[in-house]
Amino acid sequence: MQLVHFGHACVLLESGSTRILIDPGTFSAGFEDLTDLDAVLVTHQHFDHIDSERLPALLEANPRAQLVVDEGTAPDVENATIARPGDVLKVGELEVKAVGGQHALIHADIPVVPNTGYVIGDGAFYHPGDSLFVPDEDVDVLGVPSGAPWLRIGEAVDFLRAVKPRVAVPIHEKTLANVGMATRFFEMLKPEGTEIRQLTPGEESAV
Repeated sequence: MQLVHFGHACVLLESGSTRILIDPGTFSAGFEDLTDLDAVLVTHQHFDHIDSERLPALLEANPRAQLVVDEGTAPDVENATIARPGDVLKVGELEVKAVGGQHALIHADIPVVPNTGYVIGDGAFYHPGDSLFVPDEDVDVLGVPSGAPWLRIGEAVDFLRAVKPRVAVPIHEKTLANVGMATRFFEMLKPEGTEIRQLTPGEESAV
C-alpha cells in the first residue's frame, strides 16, 4: 500500500490497481491533477474536507470514480453514495467500512455534524475524519489528527494509543499554522461587547 498526503486531511491511498482519494478539501493542494481514481471519499461537510469548487473538475477527470460521502454532505453534491456507520462498500479490490458517525465537539454552541470514518482494506488504513472514534478492527496505518479547533494533543495521543496502529501518519495539520482558524471561532462565539483583534507579527497597534 502506498500513501500520498496532499496536506491537511487529504490522502491518496493506492493498493494494487485501486486508487482512493479521501477528503479533498480547501487546505489541500495537488489532488486536483489526479486521474485513474476509483473513488473519492468525504468524511464530512466542512470546507477543509471537501472543496466544492475543485471537486466537479476532479470527478470529471475521473469518470469511473465513485463519490462516497456522509449523510450531512449528501444534500450538497450530486450522484453520491451515502456511507453510514456499519456500511461496507466495495471499491476496486478493496472493502471500505464506514465507522463513527459524529464529528467531534468543537463547542456546545456549535451543532455537531455527521462524520463518517473509513476503514479501508480490512484495517490497512483508517481515516477518522474529524473524530476520535476507535474502530473494532486492528488498524495497520492510521491517519491521526494533529491539530484542530476540536482537538487537544492529549486527546490525539490517547486516540493513537487506543487504536495502536503499526504506523501513524499525522494529518489535519494545517490549522497548527493558521491562527485565522482560531480567530474565526473566537469571532463566532465571543461574548457581547468583546472585539477580536488579530495582530500581524511585528505590527504596532493601539489597544
